[in-house]
Parts: sequence; C-alpha cells; structure tokens
Amino acid sequence: MNYIDFHCDTLSRLYYENTSEPSETLWKNNGHLDLTRLTHSGYLAQFFACFLHKASPSKMENHFEDALGMIQLMKSSLVQNDSARLALSYADYQENKSNGKLSCFLTVEEGGILDGDIKRLEQLYQKGIRLITLTWNFENALGFPHLMSDKPDTGLKPFGIEVVKRMEELGMLIDVSHLSDMGFWDVAANTKKPFIASHSCCRSLRGHSRNLTDAMLRHLGECQGLVGINFCGSFLQDDGICTLDALAKHLRHIINVGGLDIAALGTDFDGINCELEIPGCEYMYRLDEALHVNGFLPSEIDAICTKNAERILQLL
Repeated sequence: MNYIDFHCDTLSRLYYENTSEPSETLWKNNGHLDLTRLTHSGYLAQFFACFLHKASPSKMENHFEDALGMIQLMKSSLVQNDSARLALSYADYQENKSNGKLSCFLTVEEGGILDGDIKRLEQLYQKGIRLITLTWNFENALGFPHLMSDKPDTGLKPFGIEVVKRMEELGMLIDVSHLSDMGFWDVAANTKKPFIASHSCCRSLRGHSRNLTDAMLRHLGECQGLVGINFCGSFLQDDGICTLDALAKHLRHIINVGGLDIAALGTDFDGINCELEIPGCEYMYRLDEALHVNGFLPSEIDAICTKNAERILQLL
C-alpha cells in the first residue's frame, strides 16, 4: 500500500531543536518520521508543516522569518539525497511518483505570520508553500481558532477573506483544521474550489472543538474537499489513546456522512504526544490491516491512503 499524509510537524520540531545532532535530521531522527523511513514505507508524498507557535519566542527576527528558515532547512536537506524531492505542483508529484521519488510538500501552520500583509502570502508561495492552515490555537489577523467557537462573530476577518480568495487564485490549499466553526463556514462562503481539513477527526464521536461536525463533513463532501484523519488520541476517544479501532471508527463515520472521496490521512506525527498503536510512519501498514479487519473494502483503503489525496493534489 502507498500513502499520502497531509500533516506532520517534523520540520518545525527539528528547526527549533538542535539539528546539529547526527541522529536528528530530516533523513534520520528519533521522532515519528524521517525521509529515510518514509521512502522505505510506501509513502508517495508527505506534507511538512512550518508550524509557528505565536506565544513562543522566534528563533530568527520574527515568526515569518522562522518559516523561511524551515523552508530552507527542507531544501538544503533534500540536496543530500535524491530519493525525496520538493513538489510544487501535481505535475511534480506525478513525475516524482513515476521516478520512484517521495514528494515533499511544504505548508504553513499558523496564517498569523502573514500579519496583515498580503505580500507575505505571495512570498510564501514563491518559496514553495502550497497549503496554509489559517489559524492555530490563537486569534490572528485572518480569524479565530476552534477554542473560540462558542463566542459570537469568531469567523474570518476581512483580511482572512482576502487571503482565502488569493490562495485560490494562486493554487494553494486552504486548510481549516484549527479554525473556529464560524471560520469554517466563512471559508465555505468565500471559496469556489475544494478546501480541506488537513488533520481533524469527527466531533460526533469525540466532542472536541478541533473536530468537525457532521454538517461540516457533509459540506466537504458536497464541495469535493478532504479530511485528513488526525492520530491525536484526545481527538479520537476519551482515554486519549490512538488505537487502530478508533481510527477505523472515525474513518467510517467520515465516509458515512461525507462520502468516501473525502477520507484521507493527516497523522499530525511529531506534533502529538500520546500512546499510538501506529508509533511511526514505518508502522502505517498496521492501518491497512486494521481497516481490512473492520470491514473496509480494498478500494476504500486505497482511496483513504492515496487516491483521494491525489484528487486534491490536482488543485496544485
């Protein structure tokens, strides 16, 4: 089986930690994934997030400069070995796939680094960013996070609407994971193309504000969007453990409510700290086995692991 994963925090983890250690590089590290394990585990593409924590000190002059630093870390790492390549488009992905190369896509998790400057969005696009998670867990210049969903008027701000529309024009994926409920519907009202929730689960199965409601799942089905299932245990079930059965239940619910075409992978590897029955990318085969045991058809498993993602990649 092959895999495409829409979210990991490996790049930002290594950027902020000591990357001079030989055991801690993008090619080999002690986290949930690295490029070596990805290329040996059937992965076709991995989305690497430049995650910026607004409440933490920046390593460079500001968090936007940190994002540029992470982009450079990725590019300099890929020079070391040709088995993985940066991908900027669906055409790049197809070429890499045909040549047996892993496609590495760059994303930003925390649209607040734009700081009200649309030129920064253009700069990120030119540098290779192809997806932006509009908010993390803080209010920013674009809008409000999931933590504020119970408050009125907590959707997208005017600048957020401007950014969403420009992202569509550029060919960037709009990611609503972490966004408030009103923000989700503001994205829906101001887009013409599919958008995604790169790493989210189902709120009707686990009542967490980071998860999507059934109405959201249905809309993503209607607009031909996508949901990457998050491996964070607290989003899956009350005991906070990421079990194979819990993943299967959330994936089945996504399919039952939104349709088969929206179910995908968004592990959040290296961004989560919980007990995992899939403790790293090299164990992803366990998901195939578990889905089969839980009654998923081979065609459904293939759709979840690769085919649905490939459809969305055609937007790039």
